[in-house]
Amino acid sequence: MNPLVLTSRLDVPLVPDAPGARDLLQRELSKPEYQTAQPSLWDIISKAFWDWVNSLRVPGDGPFTGLFPIIAMTVVVVGIVIAFIVWGVPRINRRSTRQLDLFGERDDRTADQLRRDARTAAGAGDWTVALQELYRAIARGLSERTIVVVSPGTTAHGFAARAAAAFPAEGRALERAADVFDAVRYLAATGTEEQYRELEALDARLATAAPAFLAEPEGVLR
Repeated sequence: MNPLVLTSRLDVPLVPDAPGARDLLQRELSKPEYQTAQPSLWDIISKAFWDWVNSLRVPGDGPFTGLFPIIAMTVVVVGIVIAFIVWGVPRINRRSTRQLDLFGERDDRTADQLRRDARTAAGAGDWTVALQELYRAIARGLSERTIVVVSPGTTAHGFAARAAAAFPAEGRALERAADVFDAVRYLAATGTEEQYRELEALDARLATAAPAFLAEPEGVLR
């Protein structure tokens, strides 16, 4: 019969030191059951909100002490509703809502920037580029004035038709301008100074004209 020999591992401490205890605790808390028990972001935000509401209490034992949080929340909600009624929904900055797509290309330039680029091209004698830039400036300008909507996919002739509805007197000029734009942009035609000057005059007239749906009826005295 072999004797039973009991041995002990003296190299493993029964009570871990501080670093060992910290490692054991971190491993324990990393288990899934502990992670799922943690409050979510929504729980934290909602608790903070209701803690704030509950803190809105009138000192003392008056009859309205417990109702004060409800009264305060009601006043806030009513104030927000009144603000929406009086001032409406906050408007997003017009520049940020401007459509970046312009006749099939991404272009975030303003009407003034497009006009400046058109003048630069005209000064260099590049009437083809100048015509394209100026027609884009006209479209972007009416879009910035919220007179004509230039949405993605709008063609040069589609814009001309929409602009003609707002400025009936310029219908033919707008149609000719769209023809010129398509010719120099897609059909490899060469622009001329005469075409540019005609488009420049159209741009100037549109810039100072009131659209038909905003014009005053005949007989109305100023």
